[in-house]
Amino acid sequence: MIVPSPRAIQLTALAAPVGLALGVLAPAAWIAAPVWIIGVLALIVADAWLAKRPATTLPDLPATLNIGETFRLGSADLAAAIDGPVERSAPGEYRAVRRGRARLHRLWTRRIGPMGLAWRQVSRKTDRTIAILPDIRPVRDQGMRQYLNSISVGNRLRRDHGDGQDFQVLTDFQAGMERRSIDWKASARHASLLAREFHTERDNMIVFAIDAGRAMTDPVGDMPRIDRAVSSALLAAFVALKSGDRVRLYSFAARPQVDSGSIAGGTRGFARLHHAAADIDYGVEESNYTFGLVTLDQKLDRRALVVLFTEFTDTTSAELLLSAAQRMLKRHRVLFVLFRDLELEGLRDAVPDSADDLVRANVAHMLLRDRAIVVERLRRMGIDVIEAAADAMPLALVERYVSHRERGR
Repeated sequence: MIVPSPRAIQLTALAAPVGLALGVLAPAAWIAAPVWIIGVLALIVADAWLAKRPATTLPDLPATLNIGETFRLGSADLAAAIDGPVERSAPGEYRAVRRGRARLHRLWTRRIGPMGLAWRQVSRKTDRTIAILPDIRPVRDQGMRQYLNSISVGNRLRRDHGDGQDFQVLTDFQAGMERRSIDWKASARHASLLAREFHTERDNMIVFAIDAGRAMTDPVGDMPRIDRAVSSALLAAFVALKSGDRVRLYSFAARPQVDSGSIAGGTRGFARLHHAAADIDYGVEESNYTFGLVTLDQKLDRRALVVLFTEFTDTTSAELLLSAAQRMLKRHRVLFVLFRDLELEGLRDAVPDSADDLVRANVAHMLLRDRAIVVERLRRMGIDVIEAAADAMPLALVERYVSHRERGR
């Protein structure tokens, strides 16, 4: 395919004023304008024929990208038809703007001729996919430091000792131990105060269930709730895999979406989990808690800690959520993760300057009150709840996971 360059278009357009001037000054010389155009067209064709044949090989594209990262097609002579969560930031350069999968459908390659009048262009149909993943690097190192601190006592690392359910050994009771760990019968036999020390279980099942419904697409700060939930879940999953537990990533909206299956193998299995997170979509429908959580319960063949990231906007959806959570409690431990709505808290606490500000403050107060009632009902049902600011959530979740793991509850 031949594509004229801007220089060729300018030379062709120059025939119009030249022909007009000749028509006025020397009417018999008007034929020079068509000859000029034909000559330029001949030069365009010759220039395209002399141009090197464009390469048809695909450029080296990354298999994965983190949100905010960019990639280049290789040179400015390449163009592509790309669908998905990327935007063009410069010629031949694209930037990942959110999670998902970017798909390259067609690639155009061209080479300009030696006279600069035409490009010789070829196109190729292709099917390449780039997974756009959440970037957890800023908090991963902090999470690992917090994890290592949580399993150490003094300067001695104790990976297998904790408050789990597997009895390990009797030891002398020391200051700082919980009184419930005292074995009174053994203490009476040995005439010494002895305490039971337990072994922290491994190979626990941790399920990170992410509500991908419409309420979770609302932004918290500069990022949708669902993206913050995925980043927090991946950080906690990294620590869980490092601890020897099994991890599962699951998402649902009006119907189940993504299920990574049970993943083990330490941090080697984290790559599978990271790629599965790219397929969690941004929902536009209301979440079906009953369908989503019942489906998850049917997939689990053993007791698990289910960490549910969700958001509710009205009392009706909250009632459905409570009903589904109560069914999950029959077999599993459940931990709810909620992001504090700092925007509503700001409207509630702001000093009103007008009647409109007062109305907004009252509405915000009622919404936060209903939310607090639901959270209290969850806790009374026996469900653990984390409610933290978005920036503090990843490390708060890691800390709570470690606490659950050590206590085995």
